[in-house]
Amino acid sequence: MKILVIEDDPKTGDYLKKGLRESGYAVDLSRTGRDGLHMALNNDYDLVVLDVTLPGIDGWQIMPALREKGDVRVMFLTARDQLSDRIRGLELGADDYLVKPFSFTELVLRIRTLLRRGVSGDADVYQVADLKLDALRRKVTREGVEITLTNKEYLLLHLLVKHQGEALSRTLIASEVWNMNFDSDTNVVDVAIKRLRAKVDRPFATPLIHTVRNVGYVFGDAPGGEDQDEEETAT
Repeated sequence: MKILVIEDDPKTGDYLKKGLRESGYAVDLSRTGRDGLHMALNNDYDLVVLDVTLPGIDGWQIMPALREKGDVRVMFLTARDQLSDRIRGLELGADDYLVKPFSFTELVLRIRTLLRRGVSGDADVYQVADLKLDALRRKVTREGVEITLTNKEYLLLHLLVKHQGEALSRTLIASEVWNMNFDSDTNVVDVAIKRLRAKVDRPFATPLIHTVRNVGYVFGDAPGGEDQDEEETAT
């Protein structure tokens, strides 16, 4: 799942970005209100963590634009701790309001709750053939055997499972999992797929990750591509 953090304090912003990534989320960070609003309106996020006091455009001004866009969930994370501030934030349409200083554990639990009850239609548990991915517990099993994944491997698998049956391009995968514009000279996606296959496919009889030639990858038990990746040459 993808989160946008709009936070102008450098230490807090970096802390949130690092901590949320370690918690299994893809995270973008904006340090100004104007850039944050532009990113929110031009990308798809599952959640926006929004400060109130920001340079350029403040959080109060950003909130109505986010609500106009649609159903993205928004949590205010701010030092504005007066009751009138909380009421204002919620009246503007925020889904939650957390006051600084905050407990990171509480923040993650609130985010999980928001995403769980969210309106995007995302599932908590995905089942594809004999593979099960529990998004809340970040647990992956196949044939009942738990598979241990790194954070990036989990994000990659979650993306593939979430879009099972769809051919996902390397560009899209690189953008969603690594937050990077794809560099055609790199094969970071292919290397990651190779490692993921070693854990998710190779120990089992039926492969679920399939290559779509000249495009990318598709996940599922009814392949629309090939089981072996000719581009898996890097290590």
